[in-house]
Amino acid sequence: MESSVFDRETMLDLAVNIIPLGIIVFFVVLFAVLPVFKFDPVVTTIQMSLLVIPFIGLAVLTYYSGKAIAKDEEKLENL
Repeated sequence: MESSVFDRETMLDLAVNIIPLGIIVFFVVLFAVLPVFKFDPVVTTIQMSLLVIPFIGLAVLTYYSGKAIAKDEEKLENL
């Protein structure tokens, strides 16, 4: 992967998505270290899946939007 794909401007554009990713990671770690409820496999699975599934979706969305932003910036520079 090229080093210019995620330059400084692209990273600033993607910060809107990176900050919520950090917040989700914080809560996953928090709930893993300090469980709120007694350990119940069903409740724990639902709880973690409600955090992990959106995390994966947002991470994929952030990656592809970063590629699209970088591609469009490159097109504008080459005009």
